[in-house]
Amino acid sequence: MEGEHERTTGARAAEEHHADIYGEDGAVLSSFLARIGAAIADRDTLTLKHEVDDLHQSELGDLLEALHPEQRRALVELLGADFDFSSLTEVDEAIRMEIVDNLPNAQIAQAVQELDSDDAVYILEDLEKEDQDEILSQLPFTERIRLRRSLDYPEETAGRRMQTEFVAVPPFWTIGQTIDYMREDKNLPERFSQIFVIDPTFKLLGAIDLDQILRTRRAVKVEEVMHETRHAIPATMDQEEAAREFEQYDLLSAAVVDENERLVGVLTIDDVVDVIQQEAEEDLMRMGGVGDEELSDSVLSTSRSRVPWLLINLLTAFLAASVISLFDRTIEHIVALAVLMPIVAGMGGNAGSQTMTVTVRALATKDLDIYNAGRIIRREMGVGFINGIVFAILIGIVAAAWFRDPNLGGIIAAAMIINMFAAALAGILIPLLLDRFKVDPAVASAVFVTTVTDVVGFFAFLGIATWWFGVP
Repeated sequence: MEGEHERTTGARAAEEHHADIYGEDGAVLSSFLARIGAAIADRDTLTLKHEVDDLHQSELGDLLEALHPEQRRALVELLGADFDFSSLTEVDEAIRMEIVDNLPNAQIAQAVQELDSDDAVYILEDLEKEDQDEILSQLPFTERIRLRRSLDYPEETAGRRMQTEFVAVPPFWTIGQTIDYMREDKNLPERFSQIFVIDPTFKLLGAIDLDQILRTRRAVKVEEVMHETRHAIPATMDQEEAAREFEQYDLLSAAVVDENERLVGVLTIDDVVDVIQQEAEEDLMRMGGVGDEELSDSVLSTSRSRVPWLLINLLTAFLAASVISLFDRTIEHIVALAVLMPIVAGMGGNAGSQTMTVTVRALATKDLDIYNAGRIIRREMGVGFINGIVFAILIGIVAAAWFRDPNLGGIIAAAMIINMFAAALAGILIPLLLDRFKVDPAVASAVFVTTVTDVVGFFAFLGIATWWFGVP
């Protein structure tokens, strides 16, 4: 009962502390920011440390993002050794680099030693090679080798995201020896859920869950109760693929092995959650043509990241405009066509975007493959045809009533069916083709789908009108 009371009290205190920082909308309270700002302005280190001492790393990260750049630098400077460097893993890359660039490498090296290896790599990987080498040279040998090995793996792989702190024991140890080892060794990770079993060459043999250890008598040997390490993750595996392994098999942690099946680290669920969020954000940003842009980026860098895709859109817009120019005489005779053209293209573009979004996501999650592609294509064709008929009837009636011309209603209705059907086909076939040729569908699909729906929409609408009204 006493332990339960302590936990309840601790939880209540945490909630009250959380309420002091965030408003109902989840943003950092202006009153809290004002107190921090005043302490920074007065260089009141004691008050500042009192305010941020109990903040979780994510809360401190939110605070850093809410402060002005000069306040961030002052906050880190005033806190000194008390600044929690793990909070830098919770902020935008631009803010992280802004803070780190203003710190001496000796201070960074000192702080890195206090971090989990995955957090240390997260901070070091964006630094210049010279700065990395200088910081690593100031670390103890073992830690330097571990971090260097992680940094040597390609970006966005399991090797970059893994923790190099883990618990490993030989198979001939008893459960009692293993328990004593965990109690006495001071260099074990703070939290872990599995103990790995290795041979003298560090080759992975198996694993034991902590609950299994608690249920087993001390005299039993590890090799008698260990299980095969299912779903060991190669260090070179893409982090998105590794996250999919966690999702598919409900893993809490997984061993990371090198090309020789030797244990080099462990990937944990908290890192995988970050990977899933990061990959989802990347796909969303790429579909919008904004690359790796972050809210903290400067005006110039943001502009540079958006210009290439805007330029491509401009070129495709000229393609759509050239189709319209083929029917300039038709538009001169029937001005109402110019009013109705955007409706056909806009509806097709929206329909194509819907199909494209579903397709890109299905490709990313491996739910769409060669075995079910035919069925999904037929489904989208059916959806495009049905939706085309529905909106053809609606827009046909509206156009006929608006311009008092049933012919216009029939023309736009026919064009709507054609373009909605083409949009559905483009929305699924273009991402599939891009994926087939190893081009990221999230990056390039939107431009091509929009181009198809604009060109087909304008050509169908104006072409049918030219034929029906007999414009020379």
